[in-house]
Amino acid sequence: MPVTSEKTLKLTLWLVAIGFFMQTLDTTIVNTALPAMAASLGESPLRMQSVVIAYTLTMAVLIPASGWMADKLGTRIVFFSAIVLFVAGSALCASAQSLNQLVAWRIVQGAGGAMLMPVGRLAILRTFPRERLLAAMSFIAIPGLVGPLIGPTIGGWLSEMASWHWIFIINIPVGIIGGIATWYHMAEGREVTPSSFDFSGYALLAFGMAAISLSLDGMSGGGLHGSGFVLLIFGMVAIVAYWLHAQRKPDPIFPPQLFKIHTFTVGLLGSLFARIGAGSMPFLIPLLLQVSLGYSPSHAGMMMLPVAAAGMFSKRMAVPIITRFGYRHVLVVNTVLVGLLMASFALIRETQPLWTHIVLFSIFGAVNSLQFTAMNTLCIKDLDAGTASSGNSMFSMVQMLSMSLAVTTAGGVLATFTRVTDHGDPSDTLLAFHATFICVGLITSASAWIFWQLSPDVKPGKKDGEAVELG
Repeated sequence: MPVTSEKTLKLTLWLVAIGFFMQTLDTTIVNTALPAMAASLGESPLRMQSVVIAYTLTMAVLIPASGWMADKLGTRIVFFSAIVLFVAGSALCASAQSLNQLVAWRIVQGAGGAMLMPVGRLAILRTFPRERLLAAMSFIAIPGLVGPLIGPTIGGWLSEMASWHWIFIINIPVGIIGGIATWYHMAEGREVTPSSFDFSGYALLAFGMAAISLSLDGMSGGGLHGSGFVLLIFGMVAIVAYWLHAQRKPDPIFPPQLFKIHTFTVGLLGSLFARIGAGSMPFLIPLLLQVSLGYSPSHAGMMMLPVAAAGMFSKRMAVPIITRFGYRHVLVVNTVLVGLLMASFALIRETQPLWTHIVLFSIFGAVNSLQFTAMNTLCIKDLDAGTASSGNSMFSMVQMLSMSLAVTTAGGVLATFTRVTDHGDPSDTLLAFHATFICVGLITSASAWIFWQLSPDVKPGKKDGEAVELG
């Protein structure tokens, strides 16, 4: 590794940290502002999930290509381009005059966000000496934890005190400063002989993910249309075709050998389905508070603080708990518990005292954080030098895909129950939310069967403790 000046190291660290902050902030800041966006654009607040799906699905589709682009063009060029795309997408989102425009510009913003996270991490790996790497990775993980913590609050406050446009406008000055600093100060990291890229495999995988997610979202809009079924089938065919393609390709994006690692396979599949339920909560809770309980955007955003704060507090207890009981017992029991807590949101009523909601939100945040920490560390614990890069990339992709599917599922279920329960009474919407929470809770609890397939002897090691430190 070439020697890099101390100034360049510090600037690179801060640039990547700021990039992480912008990316993670925008995954949550929009949720609280969705009702305000809907009112401004003349849409129903219960049909705004496409704004979230467009961002997360774009990230899921582009993450597999980001590492190869950094190898080919260099981390500085790609990270700079990511910031430019992110800022341009933010500016265009702020200028959107319709829901379709907003969704289109969220795709541009998501394209930039997809490269910020993996390429920023790669820049750290290539510039920092090994003995300082853990401290550097821990530092850049902090903004990734703070972003989701304050995102809903900032989103609610801005949409109430100013307008929802400002949740995108605030990215512009930060991005411009970060882009200039990246261009002049970030070290250039490029592979001398970059590996070949599996374009045909990537096309099959990207199309499959996009087709399945979009077909499910389209079906949720108004029944099971034939075009949605056709798109869903084409998506599944593309995923199967990629799997067969990877079996005979010498250097696929994600080698099938990854699934010979027991902990990775169970962790990845369990995480995918568990997150489809749990990942819907940041979308559903702000809508419930504003649409059915009459909370203001800023109040709804502040109600998400107990979830995030309790989650950060419980993160420190994750490794001791898993060490004591093992991954299998923790994940099976905790997955069912998370599902039951999600279903318990069906008990929320407008007449209940505020403290009961805060207690429920806090307990859910703590248990949900333990779930994510256990799933994350299980996936990476047995990856070695030969599988770490592809395994981490695949896990990052599945995380973003599951977020997209979570909002798609929650939006579709909520829309269905809204049509069924709508009899002209304002309380009908609350009944639809209650039924939706029960459904997503059952989806989460059902994924405990996947974690039951784990060997009871799987315990955490040193790398798991480091993973908790890195968020």
